[in-house]
Amino acid sequence: MKVKVKKEGKVKEFKLISSWEDVTLENWLKLIEYQEGSKTKEAEETIAMLSNIPKKLIKELDLKNVALIMSKLAELQHKQNSSLKRIIEIEGIEYGFHPDLDSITLGEYADIETFIKNGVEKHLPELMAILYRPIKEKKNDLYIIDAYDGNIRLRAEEMKKMSAEQVQSALVFFYIFVTELSKTLQSCLTEVLMEIKTQKLLKALRRSGRGLVSCIVCVTLR
Repeated sequence: MKVKVKKEGKVKEFKLISSWEDVTLENWLKLIEYQEGSKTKEAEETIAMLSNIPKKLIKELDLKNVALIMSKLAELQHKQNSSLKRIIEIEGIEYGFHPDLDSITLGEYADIETFIKNGVEKHLPELMAILYRPIKEKKNDLYIIDAYDGNIRLRAEEMKKMSAEQVQSALVFFYIFVTELSKTLQSCLTEVLMEIKTQKLLKALRRSGRGLVSCIVCVTLR
């Protein structure tokens, strides 16, 4: 994407990134950090990172031009491709997104939950390192990834080379899964509680031989 900047009566043309896919996760993490500072510093660093406009010129831009450039960059992020990319390649190694989230292990989910609680934005590389793992076998669209062993530090560094677009798509996909999982867990929990209550009732009946009404009262009071 090109943008024209007018300075002292002269118009110069500069390049902005063409899509959100051009932004790596590592750079996205920096952009997130910039948001914690002043708005002027955020704008300066964001434009410097995502365009070929010299930093000296950025500081000399009028606010109208700054607002225009920031608006165009925000537009690119909103126009990103939201479809999940199941297989990605980094430094010649293929990584596959977890092929079956329904079979996700307790260990995997526990680590994901920990990183989310400690701040999603600070732990995006670690989350991607859990969801994306080296493919050890592949046939057409089917693949098998390495088993999860909790050792993700080195892989998390590699995940910083993913595109921000890929990361956001994976997060959206996983969020939908977690939402459905929460509903299922809630339903299962309700069933378990009902089963426990039923078992208590049957146990009380067998133990005492009293009438049904008195047993219900007995179980309810416990």
